[in-house]
Amino acid sequence: MSVEHLQELHGLPAFDFREPGTPEDLPDAGSVAWRLVADVHGNASGETFGVLWDRFLDSVDPAGVRAIIVGQWGEPYDNDSSGIVERLVDARDRLTALQAVFIGDLVMEEAEISWIEQSDVTPVLDAYPLLEEFGIRGGTGLRFPAVRHKHLRTLCFEAGGLPGEVVRGVGASELPALEYLEMWLGVQEYGGDATVADLAPLLAQGRFPALRHLGLRNSEIQDEIAAAVAGAPVVAQLKSLDLSLGVLTDEGVAALLGGQPLTHLTWLDLHHNFVSEPVAQRVRAALEPSGVEIDLSEPGDEDEDDGEVFRYTAVAE
Repeated sequence: MSVEHLQELHGLPAFDFREPGTPEDLPDAGSVAWRLVADVHGNASGETFGVLWDRFLDSVDPAGVRAIIVGQWGEPYDNDSSGIVERLVDARDRLTALQAVFIGDLVMEEAEISWIEQSDVTPVLDAYPLLEEFGIRGGTGLRFPAVRHKHLRTLCFEAGGLPGEVVRGVGASELPALEYLEMWLGVQEYGGDATVADLAPLLAQGRFPALRHLGLRNSEIQDEIAAAVAGAPVVAQLKSLDLSLGVLTDEGVAALLGGQPLTHLTWLDLHHNFVSEPVAQRVRAALEPSGVEIDLSEPGDEDEDDGEVFRYTAVAE
């Protein structure tokens, strides 16, 4: 699976804020999600992110900006996102309508996902108490100590390896408005050391009372996660559940089917899996008559060496 650039954020189409001197009619500040990219090699100007950021704030009405997508900010493996976080925090009195932020919108041609150096991103939430959507790509160096935020509705982490410390931080946070939580847990080789025990607060009922979608994706322990979800109290309040992109086998699906009823869901995403057709048919027979939409597409790639089978998550390096 290749990670792609965001096409929209917070329901707004992505718009690239271009190099200086590029003829363009800028849209209304609140009508698009502004994508800011400083590729010091690909841009003719060689403009740094700091210069780009200042030019952006001087070119649009900052008070009207609703969504910002941060792409490449130079060499991501040499510079972590702390400078991005600092600039966002410093602009909080100008970006008074900001509702959505995504940090790390890079694709493979720009940087492998494991090369994206993140940092403690929670100061953005502290600076913008009305923020509704927050997304991060890249788990290297990422920190997310527990926070309190009354209005955040969507929180998404895309990583080839999400640190267990981040998972625990989210689980200890107070996010009463959170409706959508997505985590790409990844593999241990790239820092994805979260355990099922780390997920326990997320799976308990009452931690996030407004939660309606839970995505625990892209994990090499997907079977263990499925078994934990099978008995998790939080499932009763969900409308959709996403266990895709990881190493999900017949064992994990059998645990799901043997657990609590899932017939109240509208959508169950299990795509990119290692599930046999007979077991896939069991899932469909159990849930489709109740109107649950199920995605069991895209069987995962597996290799065999001396009789040992190797299975892989969709996104790692």
